[in-house]
Amino acid sequence: MKRMGNNWKIIPPFHPEFDLARCDYENRCSICVTECSFGEISLKPVRDASGTVRYRPWANKTACNACQRCAKMCPTGAIHIAAHPMHSSHGYWTPSHVANIWRQAASEGGMLLVGMGATGPQKRYFDHMMFDACQVTNPSIDPLREPMEIRRYLGRKADRYGGEVGPQLKLEVPIMFGAMSFGAVNIRVQEAEARATRAAGTFWNTGEGGFHKNLRTYGANTIVQVASGRFGVTEDYLKSAAAVEIKIGQGAKPGIGGHLPGEKVSEAISETRMIPVGSDALSPAPHHDIYSIEDLRQLIYAIKEAMEYRVPVSVKISAVNNVAPIVSGIARAGADIIAIDGFRGGSGATPLQIRQNTGIPIELAISAADRRLTEEGIRNTVSLVASGGIQNSSDVLKLICLGADAVYVGTPVLVALGCGMCQRCFTGKCAYGITTNRPGLAERVDVDDATEALTNLLHAWGHEIKELMGSMGISAIEALRGNRDRLRGVGLHAEELAILGIQHAGA
Repeated sequence: MKRMGNNWKIIPPFHPEFDLARCDYENRCSICVTECSFGEISLKPVRDASGTVRYRPWANKTACNACQRCAKMCPTGAIHIAAHPMHSSHGYWTPSHVANIWRQAASEGGMLLVGMGATGPQKRYFDHMMFDACQVTNPSIDPLREPMEIRRYLGRKADRYGGEVGPQLKLEVPIMFGAMSFGAVNIRVQEAEARATRAAGTFWNTGEGGFHKNLRTYGANTIVQVASGRFGVTEDYLKSAAAVEIKIGQGAKPGIGGHLPGEKVSEAISETRMIPVGSDALSPAPHHDIYSIEDLRQLIYAIKEAMEYRVPVSVKISAVNNVAPIVSGIARAGADIIAIDGFRGGSGATPLQIRQNTGIPIELAISAADRRLTEEGIRNTVSLVASGGIQNSSDVLKLICLGADAVYVGTPVLVALGCGMCQRCFTGKCAYGITTNRPGLAERVDVDDATEALTNLLHAWGHEIKELMGSMGISAIEALRGNRDRLRGVGLHAEELAILGIQHAGA
């Protein structure tokens, strides 16, 4: 070990603490050790008053990520996770900034990776927008007694009544499950997504990792991706789904490619992605056949030709500062759907500095895109899907008021399955089995239970959306698309209000 090794020693910010009066270790319970996938808990031999050796749980204080798995699984409730962060006397150099530099100084010069979406400190605009409810002059609607229409159709619409309509995706709720690939998540998670979307009448996205052969029966509710790595892309792959999405970028890491570590590439993932077992799955930052809108148009129409114009073609981009003209170009290139992913979008593995400092919020991006398409008179030629940082049903409806036709959600899917947001998805050690296919951990996802949880989430958010619509005196969600009059800003500057296209509360 280097003589200065301890200079870079980082005190873990969390560790488990054990209430030994409640702990059943004397009867050889070791559930916490078994359930901890990060190796934070071990058994330490202790001798009791009678001289008998017992093995009690012991916190190693080296690897706890506060996933809460041990606390949830302890049958006697004897565990809680204690926060024990490193402290700094400096007001500007916070412990997290200091610890990050220590990690890099002690490593071989590698980038810091992290999972899930950006933590801030940028403003969450959802929290600064309020719905404008109705009362007397425009009465509210009771969704329990009046019909409420939340069905959405995604795809190219006719310019005029009786005009040509492109292929459509029919959504019974304005919510789809976003792209999370096989390898990044457990195949059982994808099956639960497929089952839940079929039950609820919406769609899930395979991500860029191919479409597992065992899930092809769910093709009518599946969107497949064509990403820069072209993993698993064949004619059969394209024709097995309800829509095809060209992935240009994602909100968690705009402008860079993807990376699935080789240790996660099992035989099943190898077969599905069509790459060797154990090899890193690297997606280049750009598509090497797309360097202009004209190149993108060629790929869009190549896919449409291959699909005989039977399914819509989507293009997914990350939310960046010039998103409005980009969306305009993509619409004119022939896309039927454009998905825009904001900077708080999640990912299993993202360079920390990219995640925290690149891209813009989806609230601003979707409003700018919708208004640009409307001003150019081409809004009906394409549907807009928003994603990135959505936490609840009111976020969904606010995005629709700002111009989205529907939304993608990804992180809420993982949280609904029990994710504790420990941000260590890329390690392959997910304590809940959600973001790993490692034997012994992957089996922690029960497909039936997961399907029920995701179906419940969709139904619950659908009910809440109807309640919110009823409070605004609106019975059809189409009347809310781009209806900024139903939103009011609170604590926003004039420039922010102008970009969002909304008035301040009280105006």
